Amino acid sequence: MRQTPENVSPLSNEGRNSYVINHLTDALLTLLHHKSISDISISELCEKAGVGRASFYRNYTDKEDILRKHIHQLFSAWGNAYDQNDDKTISSLLQSMFTHFEDHLDFYRLLSERNLIYLLKDVILGICGPTPEDIQIEAYAKAFVAYTLYGWIEVWFQRGMQESAEEIANLFKMQGL
Repeated sequence: MRQTPENVSPLSNEGRNSYVINHLTDALLTLLHHKSISDISISELCEKAGVGRASFYRNYTDKEDILRKHIHQLFSAWGNAYDQNDDKTISSLLQSMFTHFEDHLDFYRLLSERNLIYLLKDVILGICGPTPEDIQIEAYAKAFVAYTLYGWIEVWFQRGMQESAEEIANLFKMQGL
């Protein structure tokens, strides 16, 4: 059986590690509602999470690393769901991704309010950005798509996330891209 946080013994290493990760993530998100990430100390974070500093450093390099891993976890679940979709057009990708943002609006709104949206760039590049193996034209085309997508996401957050996922997909279609 595949181990998940729900079926791992709390006494196992995996169980303890899952506990640490979940509590640090929850604590950081709670603290971010009240202050910027730079104003949150590792000690304060660990105290709020009920874990030791060693546990923090065993799992993360810095506070932003908690958010990066949480974003990757959310996007991994989104990617698995998107892979089941037969429509692989850029419009479909956009609508699916913006629906993902809507589904986790509180989290992404918090990132936006705390000027942490840039943490999404690496995820977007990982999804559709260039790789060292790409030939020249493919690399530049993928860079265009990835950075355009990131730009749309950033502007959407800056504008208060007014448009729905469907509206974003339609706006993209209107651009003729």
